[in-house]
Amino acid sequence: MTHAAAAHHLQDPDEKGPAGPATKSAPRRRRTAALPLVRAAAMAAAAALTTTACLGPSGGTRLERADASGDGTLRIGMILDNTGPQGFLNAPQLAAAKLAIRDINAAGGHKGKPVELLPPMIGEDTAAQATALVAANADVVIGPTDSSRAPAAIDVLAHAKIAVISPANSASGLSSYSSEGYYFRTSAADIAQAPVLVKLAKDGGAASIAVVYEEGSYGKDVSTAVAAAAKDSGLKVVASASFAPGQARQAADAVKAAVPDAVVLVSRAGAQGAIAELNNAGVAGKKLLLSDGAVNAYGSGLGSNALDGARGILPGTFASAHFQAELVSVDPQLTDMTFAAETYDAVNLAAIAAAAAQDDAGSSIAAGLTAVSGGKAPASGGAAPAGEAAGCKSYQECLAVLGAGKRADYDGESGRISFDARGDVSSANYVVYSYGADNSPTRSGSETAGSSGS
Repeated sequence: MTHAAAAHHLQDPDEKGPAGPATKSAPRRRRTAALPLVRAAAMAAAAALTTTACLGPSGGTRLERADASGDGTLRIGMILDNTGPQGFLNAPQLAAAKLAIRDINAAGGHKGKPVELLPPMIGEDTAAQATALVAANADVVIGPTDSSRAPAAIDVLAHAKIAVISPANSASGLSSYSSEGYYFRTSAADIAQAPVLVKLAKDGGAASIAVVYEEGSYGKDVSTAVAAAAKDSGLKVVASASFAPGQARQAADAVKAAVPDAVVLVSRAGAQGAIAELNNAGVAGKKLLLSDGAVNAYGSGLGSNALDGARGILPGTFASAHFQAELVSVDPQLTDMTFAAETYDAVNLAAIAAAAAQDDAGSSIAAGLTAVSGGKAPASGGAAPAGEAAGCKSYQECLAVLGAGKRADYDGESGRISFDARGDVSSANYVVYSYGADNSPTRSGSETAGSSGS
């Protein structure tokens, strides 16, 4: 995650539409936040990530094999790095981890022994948390949430040969951050939304688009990906203009002059002001397509009909009522599901990889994660059986697959995972929202795209 996720309340999965700050928001599965209602300035630190980071251990290829070196007990640690306004993000991740471990242990645990969840700490000193988890003999660590803190976690944990799986990191630069094959994430990179935005424009009859993007790594990365996706789809990009939050007038005027058929707004903190300026320039309603950071229930915060007919997307699919109920059984006070599905799947994947390797060491888990997620199996050796892959949707089902001499292919609460060579999910799910005259969005469809933005 490179920005603060939205408050995400439990509700009936059939309830239509995300809502504003005073109402329930729609549950989702992948990155299970509903609307970006809370934006923390601290998350902007993720802008420091570049596409070719070099602070971590050298080498970023996936591990293909590992010698068994575990002690027989699978220990799972968590980095919960959310404080202040973002503190609500901790509870759903912790509940999901506890639920996954409860399910794993009910199925017999790891090699007949209970899987342990190490006592989590909460704080922003990621390096200190990672160091403490090394001392506690963690085999795999779930987290952190904030993309800007991932490098600190990777540097410590990869060096100690401990697998790291973040349920929330979305900064594109992390795809190439050096981890020696120990870093994975069950959430898609921000750029994955680009072809979806372009498809929506084309489906709406557009032959040309303009891109308006907020300054910073998120805006730059996603807008670049949108332009590339537009070219691949045969759409002409007639304008591309950046703006600082609160200063979007010049960008809006540039878009007006270019007369595009559709306008893609890639923004977070400055989204509302940019929409207002685009409206002032005569660009409103169905011409607008909003990136995930710009989707919100604006209501009276914008002029009447400002977004009538506009569309936007949020990553994820809707969580089942069963999964919601299971989470609440772990934490009866839980009212938010942000990143719960991704956390649940991360824990299950770690345990399945350990089961495939018959070893709980972090190196064995890291070596097996790609295969058990449904990604391409190691070419030689590796922790997973080389047999035919068989789908499974729980730890217990995957154990049965492994017992039959087949390769487990886990698809969980967040959908299909299939880690690629960078530790990224291979596909990303998105929910499409359409805006009405009241400037509030209603769920209207779904789309899937490759995690690389293609």
